[in-house]
Amino acid sequence: MKTLTCIVIGAGYAGIHAMNEIRKNVTHRNKSQSMKFILIDKNKYHLRKVMLFKPAVTDEDIRTPLTQLFPEGVELLQGIVTEIKEAENKLLLRSQNDVVQELSYDILVVAAGSMIRCPDESQGGLSLASLEDALNIRMAWSANMRQAAKETDPIERERLMTIAVAGAGISGIETAAELAYHVRLDAERLGLNPDQVRIRLYNAHERLFLDGPDKVAVKLEAVLKENGVEVVHRSRVLQEENGRLSLSDGTELPIGLCVWTLGLIPNPIVKQWGLPVTQDGFVKIDASYRVQGTRGIYSIGDCAKVINPATGQTDGMTCKEAIPQAARLGKVVAADLEGHPAPTHTSYMDSFSIGIGPKNGLTWVNKWGIDFMITGKMGYRIKQLVWNLGSSIK
Repeated sequence: MKTLTCIVIGAGYAGIHAMNEIRKNVTHRNKSQSMKFILIDKNKYHLRKVMLFKPAVTDEDIRTPLTQLFPEGVELLQGIVTEIKEAENKLLLRSQNDVVQELSYDILVVAAGSMIRCPDESQGGLSLASLEDALNIRMAWSANMRQAAKETDPIERERLMTIAVAGAGISGIETAAELAYHVRLDAERLGLNPDQVRIRLYNAHERLFLDGPDKVAVKLEAVLKENGVEVVHRSRVLQEENGRLSLSDGTELPIGLCVWTLGLIPNPIVKQWGLPVTQDGFVKIDASYRVQGTRGIYSIGDCAKVINPATGQTDGMTCKEAIPQAARLGKVVAADLEGHPAPTHTSYMDSFSIGIGPKNGLTWVNKWGIDFMITGKMGYRIKQLVWNLGSSIK
C-alpha cells in the first residue's frame, strides 16, 4: 500500500491540534494505512499568541519548541510556503537560507492562522503584534517608570506614568489588566506612588464584550476598574505623537505610552497561494473543512471561514474554536480516505474566558439559555486551562 503524505502548514493552535487529530484518527481507524506526517512553520517553536501580553510585562517565555510537542512521528520543517500547485498536489517551501524545495502531498491542511492588525506607522505608539513588539513595550514602560522616578515636574511625571491601550477586544482587556498590575508593582519598587499610574483602555463601542450579554460586560468593566483600569467608551485613538494622544472626538491628552491592540486578520499569505478566499481574506471551505474547488486540501483555524451549516454562525478567531475544529477535521480526513460520509462542522458552545491580571479572570458560559459567570481565581484557573489546552500543554 502506498504511503500517503499529510502536510500541515502552520504550527499555531489549529495546526498543532490538526496534526495530532489526523495522526490519531487515521492510524486508529485504518491501521493498514501508512502515512508520513510533515509540519511546516516559519519558526522552530509554537508561539502561544493569545498570551502575547505576558512578555510585555514579565520574563515569561511563551514559546514551546515543536520538538517538545512532536518528539517523534512528525517531520518538522522550518520555512515559508511560497506556492501551492494544487493541480500537481505539490507545494514549494523556501527555507531561511533561501533554498527552495518541492514537496508532494496527498493531504494538505492549511492552518496559516492570523496576523494582528497594526496601525499605520504615522499613527505612532507600539503595536502588540509580535514577540519582539511585546519586549519593546516592556522596555518602553520600564524606561518611563525609571524616568518618572527622577522627574521633579509633577505634570511630566503624570504623563510618564500614563499608558493608553487602544482597542478593547479580549487582547486589549488582558493587556490593560496585566499592565495595571505590573506597572504599579514597578512604580512601588522605584519609590513612586502606584496610585498615580494611569492605565486607560479605549473602546470604540458602547460597551465591552459585544459577544456576550450586557451583564457580563458590566461585571467585566467593574473588575477592570477594581484592578486599576479605566475604560473609556465611544472613543477611538487616532494617533500618538510626541507624548500626545489624539482621540476621535478631537481631545488631545498627554501620554507616556500608547499600545495598539487592534484585533486579528486572516494571514494574507493564503491569497498568494491561489486558494479561493472571501472578500475579507478567509479561505473558502465547505461544511467539512475542504477547500472549495480543490482535492485533498483542508483548512481550519483563523485563516478559514468556518460556518455552521445549521445556523449560519461563523466561528470566532480564538484557540477555543481551533481545538474542536481540529478534532472534527481528524474524523473528516479519516472518513474521506475510507470513502465514508464525513462529519460536518458544528459551533462550539457560547463561552469566553478572559484574564484580568495575575490570578484573576472572568469565564462566561451560555448553556441551556442560562448565563453562567465565574470570576476571581477560579475564573483565572479556567482561563489558564484554556491557554494550556490550546497549546497542547498538560
